[in-house]
Amino acid sequence: MAPALTKEQQDELRQIANAIVANGKGILAADESTGTIGKRFAGIGVENNETNRRDYRELLFSLDKEAGIGNYIGGCILFEETLFQKGADGTPLVQLLQEHNIIPGIKVDKGVVPLPGTDGETVTQGIDGLGERCAKYKAGGAQFAKWRAVLKISDNGPSELAIQENAYTLARYATICQQHGLVPIVEPEVLCDGTHTLERCQEVSERVFAAVYKACLDHNLYLEGSLLKPNMVTPGMQCPVKATPEQVACATVTALSRTVPPAVVGVTFLSGGQSEEAASQNLNAINNFGDKARKPWALSFSYGRALQASVLKAWQGKLENVPAAQNELRKRAYANHMACLGKYHGDIEGASAGDSLFIANHQY
Repeated sequence: MAPALTKEQQDELRQIANAIVANGKGILAADESTGTIGKRFAGIGVENNETNRRDYRELLFSLDKEAGIGNYIGGCILFEETLFQKGADGTPLVQLLQEHNIIPGIKVDKGVVPLPGTDGETVTQGIDGLGERCAKYKAGGAQFAKWRAVLKISDNGPSELAIQENAYTLARYATICQQHGLVPIVEPEVLCDGTHTLERCQEVSERVFAAVYKACLDHNLYLEGSLLKPNMVTPGMQCPVKATPEQVACATVTALSRTVPPAVVGVTFLSGGQSEEAASQNLNAINNFGDKARKPWALSFSYGRALQASVLKAWQGKLENVPAAQNELRKRAYANHMACLGKYHGDIEGASAGDSLFIANHQY
């Protein structure tokens, strides 16, 4: 067994986790890999090179203090390149986040690989050398980490093997992170691809979340210094029967209440291909659902596409569009902050607010 965390380590992890989701704050997921950001750039006709990637991330992190982005965003997940990158004037990009009191985080997994013995299912790789990478990232300013596991609903899936392998790997990653002072975000994503119903997604999500926390407890994870990043419970994107935000909220909160320990600090939902507006409306409904005493965690967001689609559309790779693009980020961040408080009324428009952001078999 790994050495137990000291009280000082526990206190640091708990304080970081709580700060990320305090007062209706959430997470900006800006950890797209070089390949994935290239696909985003291709949609607006921007070349995928280091300078353009730097300029875009600098745009996201350099809003005026008056915009108050630090009141809405508590943490930002970075790709490794960005963690050590400097802006056009030489200022480290991490410093730009810190000036807004936004806590820097880092994607630490190495993507998914086929899981032998299954019908096309996957497991996430990256455990080898993770401790050394965590130490380097902590020294570089990161305070939390993210690792994504992917499970897909099919007629007979996900298999028990895929669930257990991904649960074990998530738990192993999380304990390694805590040993090196990084708060782990545990991300078991049940993909929205498919024709499955809301009820089927709830059933699978409960199986997955339960397995993940059984593995976390077996690995002695310090739950009070961790966050969960799950899918919302929704019908498959190709399901003919759609769900209202209230139905999504009921299924999601029920699944969480049956499987996620109250000691977990916060649940920071992924957007999973929902439109910007749908991601906000569903989060708002989740925070308004049922008895607050039965929802012991902060219910927040960790959105990538659902915070950035309008930003990219407004930016178009042009310097003169930076203020307009930053305003789109401010609007979506504020919308989701209000949704965390259960006070979002659907009255904030964006350049891509209603556009579908679904990508089949999405990879970061």
